[in-house]
Amino acid sequence: MAKGIYVTNAEPMGGKSVVVFGLLELLRHHVDRVGIFIPVLKDPKVNKQTSADSDSQRATDEIGASPYEVDLCERYQIDPLCETSFGVTHDEAREAIANGRSRELTKKIMARYRQLESRCDSVLSIGTDFRGVTTPLEFDFNVDLAKNLGSLLVPVIRGHQRTINDIDEAMASIADGLNRRDCELLAVIVNRVDHSILPIAKEALTSKTYFKKRTPVYIIENSPSLDHPTIKELADAIGAKMAYGTSDGEDREVAHYKIAGMEFPHLLEHIQPGTLVIAAGDRSDIVLGSLLLDSATDFPRIAGLILTGDLTPPKNITELILGSNKNNLPILKVTMDTFDTAVKVSQYQSILTPKNKRKIETALGLFENSVDIPNLKKQLDLQRPLKTTPLMFEHDLIQFAKKQRKKIVLPEGEEPRILKAAELLCLRQVCDLVLLGDPSIIQQKILDLGLKLDRVRIINPLTSPKRQQFAENYYQLRKHKGVTHDSAFEVMSDPSYFGTMMVHLGLADGMVSGSINTTQHTIRPALEFIKTVADASVVSSVFFMCLADRVLVFGDCAVNPDPNEKQLAEIAVTSAKTARSFGIDPKVALLSYSTGTSGKGEDVEKVRAATELARKWCPDLKIEGPLQFDAAYDPEVAKIKMPESQIAGQATVFIFPDLNTGNNTYKAVQRSANAVAIGPVLQGLKKPINDLSRGCTVADIFNTVTITAIQAQSLQN
Repeated sequence: MAKGIYVTNAEPMGGKSVVVFGLLELLRHHVDRVGIFIPVLKDPKVNKQTSADSDSQRATDEIGASPYEVDLCERYQIDPLCETSFGVTHDEAREAIANGRSRELTKKIMARYRQLESRCDSVLSIGTDFRGVTTPLEFDFNVDLAKNLGSLLVPVIRGHQRTINDIDEAMASIADGLNRRDCELLAVIVNRVDHSILPIAKEALTSKTYFKKRTPVYIIENSPSLDHPTIKELADAIGAKMAYGTSDGEDREVAHYKIAGMEFPHLLEHIQPGTLVIAAGDRSDIVLGSLLLDSATDFPRIAGLILTGDLTPPKNITELILGSNKNNLPILKVTMDTFDTAVKVSQYQSILTPKNKRKIETALGLFENSVDIPNLKKQLDLQRPLKTTPLMFEHDLIQFAKKQRKKIVLPEGEEPRILKAAELLCLRQVCDLVLLGDPSIIQQKILDLGLKLDRVRIINPLTSPKRQQFAENYYQLRKHKGVTHDSAFEVMSDPSYFGTMMVHLGLADGMVSGSINTTQHTIRPALEFIKTVADASVVSSVFFMCLADRVLVFGDCAVNPDPNEKQLAEIAVTSAKTARSFGIDPKVALLSYSTGTSGKGEDVEKVRAATELARKWCPDLKIEGPLQFDAAYDPEVAKIKMPESQIAGQATVFIFPDLNTGNNTYKAVQRSANAVAIGPVLQGLKKPINDLSRGCTVADIFNTVTITAIQAQSLQN
């Protein structure tokens, strides 16, 4: 496998951060130890290392990681002490180049790189962005450095605001220099290509041969949102404080800015969507007008308001703001005057940072849908590591789901967590989504949260033309239970029933609910008319428990209170199938308070009988029971308690004897071991319906929808 990749802009404003995140995402999920190397660190943080082995772990003495590097490490779970490093500081590089000591500079950078390389399986180097050196010299510096480090080069060429001829000329010029140097290229990225020329650009640029060796050329579309700073990002940059509003408004994107030098009616003529209004703090008319504009539906939505001059509105206006700002319009305050504030705002350029999750998901979606990931993996000879971290598993889920996009319906479309997760799912292009609820309420909440959900379909069950058709179907399916036409029509006003009927009739491939509804409310419609698969008598559930170095399957921890031996055997077999469909080799342990033949009792006998039934139904299934948890999980304990077993100590699927045991165990592991618990994932239904915990996070919703999309693929196939 290639030890190193070197990403660098070939010219200003290439946007290499999109490529850096895309490649890090790829490496981090296929390599155990990924190193990050920054040859020239622009903004080092002075921080004396306190590690007893700091000299051998990091060659940075008193200079620690930059904030950007720290954020990268946090996102990708990289140890900053032993898996990151930099070559020299920005000032050292400038001085060396100015005094003709480039050779010494390169040697110093190489020495630092070799120390990091020896500790990692692969290293991603991030090229320079320092100023004061002409662009050709800077690109030459990066190219020569990549060669000396023995890394595969990934040059990034700017496509934004360029014609195809402009891009073609830039490609030819850069290729000429790289061909003369005989560089080892991994790929060439043309980034930020305008949407209007994207199809033609792909055809024109990928059909030409620019390089001696056949090098893939990938075209990534421009996303304006990556250039737009959020309110929080801009506030941090100019030193503004939030005077009014809440954190929900901090994610609003600033696309334009306007100085309110005129009265509000005239200012209104110049407002565009995403405008940041800048006004003196005593301009009460602008404050009140902005609040009114933020709640209006037929006018452009502003991003926020900055009050300048360290001034605040009068007390009665302040009280009005606090009482009327229901949409959480972010109102910032600065001590600078209006002119200086406008200058600072105009000069700020948005940066793609690891902490901005929405922008990262946008960048990863663009990268993954523009770059041939399987080809890159082949070029880099990336093999799946033996250990599976939560990050790896979640990445695999996304890639599985994207292979065959499915349509998932979300009945709780008015819930903010659902909307936030929906945006992330759209940004990564994981699946197509349908939100159920009142469109006016949903759209207002989308605006309030500063989200972008243009590609999501919204359906109101109360007014949908499909409601009558769904009611007739429900009546035919349930009339033997006393359901009438009128009651069926009333039932179909319930989003859970409406969404489940969409799945039943093939208008959606799966459904996820439960963030505000009970498990019973989510599952009942599916039990009424979707029913279980032919060989299933019960609906059960599993949790994917993502530990530090492996993913385990726990079942049933959410549905069946006290399954009998036949049901327990069925849960074991079904859970094994679920594990296999998600790339986990099922080694099934049926758990009890006794291992093997060491104990007796009704509960132990139930587990023993269930194990025998499962073996009879699936002779090839690797299954053992009864087993205590430690004997199933720990190889050393297994050697003592059940030395002849091929499952003990190696189990990947853990089947609990009852809901009390299962539910408590999964929560204990989740909290005490800091594990990521994904689920519950329902199994046994003809079509995928999954339940959320009412305490679920946005990440929980994201993962559950992704899993539902994968289930829809496997059930269809």
